[in-house]
Amino acid sequence: MKIYQVGGSIRDELLGEKPKDKDWLVVESSPEEMIAEGFKPIGKDFPVFIHPISKEEYALARTEKKSGYGYKGFTFYFGKDVTLEEDLSRRDFTMNAIAKDQDGKLIDPFNGLKDIKAGIFRHVSDAFLEDPLRAIRIARFKTYNHLKDFKIDDLTQKMLLKISASGELEKLSKDRVWIEIERSLQSPNASKFFTLLLDFKLHEPWLGKLSNSECNNRTSAEIKWAELESENNFQLGESLPVPNNFKMHVQLLKALLECQQECPEDNLIKSIERINFHRNMSEINALLELEGLSKNKDFISKLGKHMLEEDFTALKEAGKDEVRNVKLHLIKQAIKKTYA
Repeated sequence: MKIYQVGGSIRDELLGEKPKDKDWLVVESSPEEMIAEGFKPIGKDFPVFIHPISKEEYALARTEKKSGYGYKGFTFYFGKDVTLEEDLSRRDFTMNAIAKDQDGKLIDPFNGLKDIKAGIFRHVSDAFLEDPLRAIRIARFKTYNHLKDFKIDDLTQKMLLKISASGELEKLSKDRVWIEIERSLQSPNASKFFTLLLDFKLHEPWLGKLSNSECNNRTSAEIKWAELESENNFQLGESLPVPNNFKMHVQLLKALLECQQECPEDNLIKSIERINFHRNMSEINALLELEGLSKNKDFISKLGKHMLEEDFTALKEAGKDEVRNVKLHLIKQAIKKTYA
């Protein structure tokens, strides 16, 4: 049994970044031997094990053969005869195909060190074409601060265009696609993710309505998504399993955009009820920092202040038939004060 550190953790260490976690590769072993050593099996498609003490993931060296569609359409072989280089040859980019042995020696059969120094994303082999998720992941890698300025090799760019034209992207799980999107939204460089998708036509079919990739990178993931929705006619999430907290921010931003000083009173009342200042004030304040709301920011802030000053506890004392009229009276009072 030979154990190597592999993957993104080595790349990050070489770039002066502390890895969030480490991946380990085991060569010349078997599931039975791993279990006998105290490792806990967790892999469904191929043998991955949890170390009994460190709780880090250890995977058996494997080869894979395309046997279906999407990123799960593979048949794996993980016999003891699979070599380190064979395993590394199936990885996505040369920068992620570097291994380190237990003595700290780097094994770099595909010149990943050279590409890291040159700041280049370069695919390892033609196997890159077989996994459409890799095209989405390179977009996410571009959101990392230490990788955001890396260039994409010309041949790798052609690979991305081939993937976009292959129809393989639509075979991906929509849940998996959303995971990549949400991780990217958490980055201060989220716009780079959506820009790369557009540049290489990788937004189809999951973000088919995407045309504007810019979002305020200082905000939360939920607000970035809401802004992207507003910049793309609120049609981005139609094919994706968008979580409720993201949907809430989208609907709130939509209502805030419709809450304008020039609105007729009836329309303004409808917007106010959808906004619900009492429940959503912290989210509202964060959304008001978006450029799209700058024109009405002062008006909305003033309106929110007066809404919060009204005594809505009076609704508890109103009869069932009076609640609506009392509520409308309080809202109209807040509106009147706002315009005063």
